[in-house]
Amino acid sequence: MKTLLLTALTALTLSTAANADTPAAEIEMYAPTVCLACIDYAEHLRQHGFKVTVNRLPMDDLKATKERLKVPRGYEAIPSATVAGYFIEGHVPAEDIQLLLKKKPDARGLAVPGLPLGAPGREYSSPTCETGCTTLDKTQGTERPRREPFNTFLILKDGDSKVWWRH
Repeated sequence: MKTLLLTALTALTLSTAANADTPAAEIEMYAPTVCLACIDYAEHLRQHGFKVTVNRLPMDDLKATKERLKVPRGYEAIPSATVAGYFIEGHVPAEDIQLLLKKKPDARGLAVPGLPLGAPGREYSSPTCETGCTTLDKTQGTERPRREPFNTFLILKDGDSKVWWRH
């Protein structure tokens, strides 16, 4: 039993050391000038080991960025980003991006269309966000859900897509 425990601890230590030597993947994010949900999303990515640079853009420039990255219509969101030659569109969970970088599929990138409640950066209430960041809205005696199911889509080279992960 003692040998098994020692072996497990050694494996964990070696695994942790190997991960510490791996440089953080760099994400270049493009977001509107003021978007609290995007700030929260960038922090989510940092907490999961990514090095994030945020570029603030006017909405017209953000639209041009999506066109440059070849994000298919219907998959657009806010923000857009790039990592290791892939685009990341919307509030894609860090774990999905990590899996993308591990598997390296022949694809353009990942997308979470729209702004689903509960996606990273969209979990918290923000009364000052004009893009609908509030996750619990008590208007006219009703409440919006705190979380809604959403999919992360893998956008293939031909522009087609498939579900990468369900949340």
